[in-house]
Amino acid sequence: MPNSVYKVIELVGTSPESWEKAAANAISKASESLRDLRIAEVSAMDMQITDGKIESYRTKLKVSFKFEGHH
Repeated sequence: MPNSVYKVIELVGTSPESWEKAAANAISKASESLRDLRIAEVSAMDMQITDGKIESYRTKLKVSFKFEGHH
């Protein structure tokens, strides 16, 4: 099996409904431009509050994908 290298980036997804949907939104958007996503680790969750009500849920993710160097 050849050696592999993975790059890790941080993303923040948002949703008016839940932290789970916020994470799913981040992964869905990232998969439009990044190939071979491997692992997503939730590093933080928070909420945006306006006038005492939850406006949006935010999930911060560390996402890894296979790094393909240029030859």
